[in-house]
Amino acid sequence: MMDPRTYVLRRRVLLEKILHSSMTGGVLLLICAVVAVLAANIPAFKWLHQFWDISFGFVFGDFSFKMPVRQWVDDVLMAVFFFSVGLEIKRELLVGELSTIKKAMLPMFAALGGMVFPALIYTYFNAGTPSAGGWGIPMATDIAFAIGVLSLLGSRCPLGLKVLLVALAVVDDIGAIIVLAVFYPAHEIHLVYLLYAAVVVAALIALNRAGIRTLLFYIVLGIVLFVFVFLSGIHATIAGVILAMTIPAKTSTGDIRAFTGPDSPLGKLETTLHPWVNFLIMPIFALANAGVVIDSSSLAGGGMPAVIPGVFFGLLIGKPVGIFVFSWIAVKLRIAGKPEGTKWIQILALGVLGGIGFTMSIFIDNLAFTDPYLINAGKLAILATSFLAACLGILALYLTTSKKDKTNII
Repeated sequence: MMDPRTYVLRRRVLLEKILHSSMTGGVLLLICAVVAVLAANIPAFKWLHQFWDISFGFVFGDFSFKMPVRQWVDDVLMAVFFFSVGLEIKRELLVGELSTIKKAMLPMFAALGGMVFPALIYTYFNAGTPSAGGWGIPMATDIAFAIGVLSLLGSRCPLGLKVLLVALAVVDDIGAIIVLAVFYPAHEIHLVYLLYAAVVVAALIALNRAGIRTLLFYIVLGIVLFVFVFLSGIHATIAGVILAMTIPAKTSTGDIRAFTGPDSPLGKLETTLHPWVNFLIMPIFALANAGVVIDSSSLAGGGMPAVIPGVFFGLLIGKPVGIFVFSWIAVKLRIAGKPEGTKWIQILALGVLGGIGFTMSIFIDNLAFTDPYLINAGKLAILATSFLAACLGILALYLTTSKKDKTNII
């Protein structure tokens, strides 16, 4: 077994890498979002905006499989993104901040509040309207952006807050994945393909139980699983999460705490995929989906659609209030403990960063509506609110922290 001090040091180094990588990836994500918006509104760059609607695919005899470039990004590349998220979730459940009930309760309560309040606020503005189905949009927090913004504070931010945000974001992802799978299916559900997918999952679990560590077997079965989930009508990205849960985490010596080492299949995959997801997949997703056509005349003529205040107040007010209130309740009921060295005002400030809902919010926005006008309005609200939440969040944390927290340097 690994020495406890070595394990703690490795955990801190890992957190430092995540924060640094997320900061850089978040900046790149922001640049790609800006490029996408410019391409959608400047005639000279319309070709980039229209490129994502070009259809291509494969033909095998009488079988034809074609779809727009944007759908390839949303279904195939984002399945890899969800696979990476699933690996992170499994790691946190096994050896991280969700590995024990005591550790998990605060981020679980905080994430729950950060999902319930935004959904209720959105529903208040949108009940009975064509956009009522978009209640899942403001529930999600963008990990890369939120952690990247937090990283700008460096040692000024208490370590407990950094750990809380990472754990909260992971639980938030679990909630978003459940909402996505249950409430936002891509097409009509076909049970026969779900049955085939279940057989593949059983085979993956059998490989894990048998101690098979060769990743090629898991990847091949994972591709088959993706195809069956895609054909079933459930969004294909869920296949990525399911596959991640079957990847072996232990090293060849059986030490699960050494998962970050090169001998752990889970650690190897997570380390390999992290830069590809942060610096390629998410930027491409932003280029393909953040292109909002800003048409103030049509917006004014038809009145502001309810999706805009629903997303705006859901993310900017619902997120911090929900995170703070549910965290306070959990601590006061002694279900969880407040992170060492943190203040309640800092947790409230941290909640403002939770209002950054870029990637997952846009993803759900694309699934929630079929009307291009509502999709566009939702994206506009997401982009504007996420930018405002980032600015207000970093300001709030700066004002509520001090240089004394340098003792928490990772």
